[in-house]
Amino acid sequence: MNNDPLQQLYTVLAAVPAGRVITYGQLAAQAGYPRRARWVGQMLNRLPADTTLPWHRVVNAQGKISQPAPHNARQKERLLAENVEVSATWRIDLKRFGWM
Repeated sequence: MNNDPLQQLYTVLAAVPAGRVITYGQLAAQAGYPRRARWVGQMLNRLPADTTLPWHRVVNAQGKISQPAPHNARQKERLLAENVEVSATWRIDLKRFGWM
């Protein structure tokens, strides 16, 4: 695996299939950086607006969209387009839609 932490993170993120979600912590662990969920969040916030990486497939440990408005609506819209059910409280059932 590549030694560049960001490249490792982006490689795992790119592998998350449509219709599935992963938590920040799971993404960190899969990239080789367990217990670095906050770092993952910081790196995803720095992605350019036109990124093709599926940032919208990353949710918090409770399966909840944690992006502030208006990004939360954009994330919900993208997930719904992939047939991921999002509740009125912005939650996704990790048992049903979780990747891993």
